Amino acid sequence: MSSSQTEKILSQLPGDVLRGLRRTDDILTAIRDNTAPIPTVVKESQQDLDHLEWDVIICGGTLGILIGCALAVRGLRVALIERGILKGREQEWNISRQELEVFLQLNLLTKEELETAIATQYNPARVSFHGGTEVWVENVLNIGVDPVYLLATLKNKFLAAGGQLLENTPFTEVVVHPNGVVVNQQFTAKLLIDAMGHFSSITKQARQGKKPDALCLVVGSCAQGFPENPSGDLLLSFTSLQNQCQYFWEAFPARDGRTTYLFTYMDAHPQRLSLETLFEEYLRLLPTYQGVELSDLKFQRALFGFFPTYRDSPLKTPWNRILPAGDSSGSQSPLSFGGFGAMVRHLKRLTFGIEAALQTNQLSAQALSLLQPYQPNLSVTWLFQKAMSVGVNQNLSPEQINQLLAAVFDEMQKLGNPVLKPFLQDVVQFSALTQTLIKTGLSHPKLIAKIIPQVGLVNLLDWLVHYGNLGVYTALFNLSPVLETWIKNLPTPQQYYWHRLIDAWKYGSGADYYDES
Repeated sequence: MSSSQTEKILSQLPGDVLRGLRRTDDILTAIRDNTAPIPTVVKESQQDLDHLEWDVIICGGTLGILIGCALAVRGLRVALIERGILKGREQEWNISRQELEVFLQLNLLTKEELETAIATQYNPARVSFHGGTEVWVENVLNIGVDPVYLLATLKNKFLAAGGQLLENTPFTEVVVHPNGVVVNQQFTAKLLIDAMGHFSSITKQARQGKKPDALCLVVGSCAQGFPENPSGDLLLSFTSLQNQCQYFWEAFPARDGRTTYLFTYMDAHPQRLSLETLFEEYLRLLPTYQGVELSDLKFQRALFGFFPTYRDSPLKTPWNRILPAGDSSGSQSPLSFGGFGAMVRHLKRLTFGIEAALQTNQLSAQALSLLQPYQPNLSVTWLFQKAMSVGVNQNLSPEQINQLLAAVFDEMQKLGNPVLKPFLQDVVQFSALTQTLIKTGLSHPKLIAKIIPQVGLVNLLDWLVHYGNLGVYTALFNLSPVLETWIKNLPTPQQYYWHRLIDAWKYGSGADYYDES
């Protein structure tokens, strides 16, 4: 296969982008072949430490600064270590406006700063599948946040609140002692938060070389020269199965052009296509998708990456005093890319939870695992991910995935925004899911019957358990106001435990979602 188009376009961009793409492909190959070494960066010691400098050390600054700043503003002693310089990338982060409220609630940004952080906004957004109807929604993932401004502002707030930032300091090791941790043989704290993302060495050690259950590969670019278009695409497909993959597209206006992505879900089989091949496919199909010739486009930057997802998520840390947060914990659904949106969604819960854990000294592996609880509304999405992908040797009708998704979204649109909008923001709620299943099952029984052999009976039975739990968590969260009065009279360590349970019911049932529009 000639990668000429990819080579030609990537070589025009500043920095050695092509080399970066191939390096990422090497990492991907090592994961698929299961040849990646298992690091040993966490060690344990029985000796108490004499002196603890910090309450918390956070490794990984790009998203770690969100938690770091929130904790520092609340008066905790926080150090943040970052392997490079802490700064945001050029590419905007997409999110929905109501999710940004947390920055005001936690006193991280003023109203003016929040407005300045918003680089772009667009409406409406489209969801469409080959051969199906178009569904349009307003105010979903339509805000582009400027990471450069946001992180610079949070960095200043963090330092002003007494936080210490250690840049150009890669994480190398942590030793867990009975009363604290020592990071890189020099920094001491009560707790280490791992915010180093999907490829964190701590996470790799905790997972002990387990292969991801699924991968999401994504490639894309930001370019100028597209026809004027103020709307965006959230999830769109215009081709049948190709390379045993269903291709999905996303597009939205950016400050300096238009961003377009191609992404696809798959297992971690060694025979799957590489990112470079996917980039070639992206360039082949982009003209059809956007009605434009490649020669008319001026590429600003290229984007590529892959996201491993594990059924066993969120990750339960095997060690005391270490808490994975964000992508390193796997606390995002296999449908979403995690990252900024997932971190923001859980920011308030994590901030109060970490503060309570430190105040009540609940820092054992078991107590900290309550901060990354099982969430049935994430676990049910595994079946959807399975229904949107196809096995490497599986024989599936080329249009089956499109037909299924078109049918489901058609029913969701009929049920209205309270069903459609949360789902598009990766929030699955029991009543919305139940209504969608009943309506789709009654209207398209043949399509539903086809899913069973595609996803497999075992996966279906496993899904039923999570679906049942979603109902249970919804009921339990509805009872939680009654519990609150009782919890107030408990000893503080028990209060910590009960509040974490209520958080788990709230987030695990999608009750954290609200829509102001």
